[in-house]
Amino acid sequence: MSRKDFLKSLGLAGVTAVAAPFILRCSSKSDEEENAAIDNSVSTECAVTNSETEGPFPTKSPSTLVQNNIVGDRTGVSFDINLTIQNVKNNCAALQGVIVDIWHCDKDGNYSEYGGGGMQSTNYTSYHFLRGRQTTDENGKVSYRSVFPGWYNGRATHIHVHIYNNVGTSLLITQIAFPEGLGSQVELVNASSGYRGMSGYTYNANDNVFGDGTANEMSTISGNLNEGFKLEHTIKVNA
Repeated sequence: MSRKDFLKSLGLAGVTAVAAPFILRCSSKSDEEENAAIDNSVSTECAVTNSETEGPFPTKSPSTLVQNNIVGDRTGVSFDINLTIQNVKNNCAALQGVIVDIWHCDKDGNYSEYGGGGMQSTNYTSYHFLRGRQTTDENGKVSYRSVFPGWYNGRATHIHVHIYNNVGTSLLITQIAFPEGLGSQVELVNASSGYRGMSGYTYNANDNVFGDGTANEMSTISGNLNEGFKLEHTIKVNA
């Protein structure tokens, strides 16, 4: 290194050493404010929701099921499903005009459009309950009126979701997980009339889909047995 370059490097080091304390002294934020800012940056992380299998019971002709009331002839605890779709490629802004298909089992663990075989003995091949399609509004939202899902052997309570863009190209297939544990809505519902109870239930940690974690697939559920429950969940896609 030349003498000139050596002196220049010393000059830069000196500026750096002086500048760092100056920045710290001039900061007007308290420790609490700095920590809150850090926490906020984590909580608003914009990442694509996990992709999952569509499972063995996907909707066969979803375009025929454009409806927000998907109850059909099923009975069970009233359940409103409210989803928000966001675009990761646009800083997780609301995504308008995408197609959202959902489907889930009834209180006995059965799916419509399938059955009469080994995976589901009850034959519901000519039924179309608990399946629906909606298009997101300007706030990226879709809503469905349903009944609280039951469960079946090997799976925790869940909802399937398939999202397409406005020309029908698949953007994401995922699943929605439910909170569990003492006093959870899953336990309350399954203790009510007509549901299966919790004996033999597969919890999220042992579920073959959710066993690797549910961080961005876990829903928020409110309400009660008398008035019904409401699910809120945000799904993030690359669009």
